[in-house]
Amino acid sequence: MGLSQKIAALLGKRHNIEKEIAKLQKSCKHSVKSVKLVRKDVDSTSPSIRYVCNECFLILGYPTQQETNNFFKE
Repeated sequence: MGLSQKIAALLGKRHNIEKEIAKLQKSCKHSVKSVKLVRKDVDSTSPSIRYVCNECFLILGYPTQQETNNFFKE
């Protein structure tokens, strides 16, 4: 198997995994969320502060300025 074939196979697996993750996140109730530092995109190098579901790790939104300040105090 050549390099391009291996890469194509891995990209196909990644696509299937991303679809499965999206399906699971869509079915999650997001009942518990926390403020966390996350990367906005796979290619992003700088972290952003966001609300994240503790169960499925979906980024849910932005914390308030006060919540952000409390996050950095901890």
